[in-house]
Amino acid sequence: MTRFIKPFLIACLLCLPIALNGCTAFGLATGAAATTGVAAAREGGIKQSVNDATIAISIKDRWFRYNVETFAKLNVTVNQGRVLVTGVVQDPKHRVEAIRLVWTIEGVKQVINEVQVADSEGVTGYVRDSWVSTRLRTQMTIDKEIQSLNYSIDTVQGVIYLMGVAQDQTELNRVIEIARTIPNAKQVVSYVKLAGVQE
Repeated sequence: MTRFIKPFLIACLLCLPIALNGCTAFGLATGAAATTGVAAAREGGIKQSVNDATIAISIKDRWFRYNVETFAKLNVTVNQGRVLVTGVVQDPKHRVEAIRLVWTIEGVKQVINEVQVADSEGVTGYVRDSWVSTRLRTQMTIDKEIQSLNYSIDTVQGVIYLMGVAQDQTELNRVIEIARTIPNAKQVVSYVKLAGVQE
């Protein structure tokens, strides 16, 4: 039986981005298959996508165990072991602790700290930021000159954070230019690497 556990766990990890209502037995099978295709197309392939998903889950679990409310407004994006942390905390000490906990996770190569110490803008701000991210994702997806699967987008209080791998500088410039045209976007911050460039 144990030989079936690892493939099942990997399928569960790959299913995480799928909506929860799609994670039925049938949804898990179809969702994991679809997400596997996305992971294979991304820079680094399926193995790296699984590793990144594992890191993200571990970070969120560590935050949850520390205090459910303290880090409730933080987001984490992982790309090839590089971790981008965005969001808002109320206390500067919590900002430090959130990043310290990230570094305790195996596989983390770099941590980019974009956590803000400020009052949250509430549901209105969350909806606005989600709309900005969705609008940008849509624009990138329909642009044939951009491999949108290689990018992650986080928007916090109107600031768009980009992470991932660009095929070249021309593609990255195009993505940044599109991001700047999105209504309600105040600033664009890029942590995107160029393909084949070692840091």
